[in-house]
Amino acid sequence: MAGIKHFDHVGITVADLDAALDFFVSLGMEIEGRTVMEGEFLDTVCGIPNSRTEVAMLRLPGGGTTVEVCTFVRPELDQGNPNAMSTEIGLRNIAFEVEDLHAMVEQLRADGYELVGGIGEWENAWRMTYVRGPEGIIVALAERLG
Repeated sequence: MAGIKHFDHVGITVADLDAALDFFVSLGMEIEGRTVMEGEFLDTVCGIPNSRTEVAMLRLPGGGTTVEVCTFVRPELDQGNPNAMSTEIGLRNIAFEVEDLHAMVEQLRADGYELVGGIGEWENAWRMTYVRGPEGIIVALAERLG
């Protein structure tokens, strides 16, 4: 029977690939590879004739699901809302479990990134916050308590 085998990656399209990669590296991810793609495969999968994209894959040091970050050289990018909030329809955030959330937030602030709101605690089980990266990317960081 056909079905999902495993969760592979999340894809994010950005205008400034280098700034987005710097953000994810600040979170502790590692760049696994970076390449340019164009041709029949990309045109067929994206449904956009004559497209060209630069793609980078990021992975956590221990492995697991990857994050694909890309920018399109062709066609011209459609600008989204970089100030989108959680109530707007669409992919709003990707989430990571972290150790020492407060230290991670201080490190990210030193790198120039800010929180969307504040740091909240849920039922003495989780401490969580949203961090906004370049071009409005929202990453949820959660620390398991206890």
